[in-house]
Amino acid sequence: MTASKEEVLDRQVDGRPAPLLEARHLTRVFGHGKTAVRAVDDVSFTLGRQEVVTIVGESGSGKSTLARMVLRLLDPTSGTIHLDGRDVTRLRGKALRTYWQEVQAVFQDPFSSFNQFFTVRRLLRRSLRLTGATTDEAGEALIAQALEHVGLTPAEVLDKWPHQLSGGQRQRVMIARALMLRPRLLVADEATSMLDASLRANILNVLTDARQAYDMTILFITHDIGQACYVSDRVLVMCQGKLVEQGPVDEVIFSPRHDYTRRLLADVPRLHAVS
Repeated sequence: MTASKEEVLDRQVDGRPAPLLEARHLTRVFGHGKTAVRAVDDVSFTLGRQEVVTIVGESGSGKSTLARMVLRLLDPTSGTIHLDGRDVTRLRGKALRTYWQEVQAVFQDPFSSFNQFFTVRRLLRRSLRLTGATTDEAGEALIAQALEHVGLTPAEVLDKWPHQLSGGQRQRVMIARALMLRPRLLVADEATSMLDASLRANILNVLTDARQAYDMTILFITHDIGQACYVSDRVLVMCQGKLVEQGPVDEVIFSPRHDYTRRLLADVPRLHAVS
């Protein structure tokens, strides 16, 4: 059973509200014996209500594997995941489908996430079954509200096929589909990496605005520490499956403690004044 917002806020840990999500000692091993690879190695972290937390690291650091475990698309080899204090690590069946309503995702490639034989209208209407909308009018209102939030109009996209949309429009539709379910946690896994630079900041603004509008926590996954600086309250830095540094964004960016974090920051482009 999902706890009410009042029950969640009443829970205290060391005098503070309990986290929305807590990952404890998550480990994921692929393969066996000498060929085994520890993609995620004993990682623990929390996500607070309405926080934007970014996991940053290079390709192969384990960040996407960690995101898939949080989404319950991949079982951890060991460790646990707790949502509002409930252990959700081994959910199956109806309980897992309920979890997927509370925890939604926006992936790197929206094109592969859509059924190419469905119009946008049909794609979004199929998601309405999880929203509890009882009438067509209520469902259409949810669709229009979500599209408006991401900067699209129903007339602009609903009767189009996915291939007729631009990359930015497809990503916005993907975000709208997630927002319709009013999730408590949105996991955005490299959600801007396939977009032109001119579109990235716009999509990042859409996501961060949704935090307030939908009372939502965001877990943002990226290889770009510059984007982490732009959107985050806190940053978690992963390297070779391990969490090597974490803290408030200003602390991590301006006073990094780990050499790997310093290397990531050194790769961020800087603008220099021209004399």
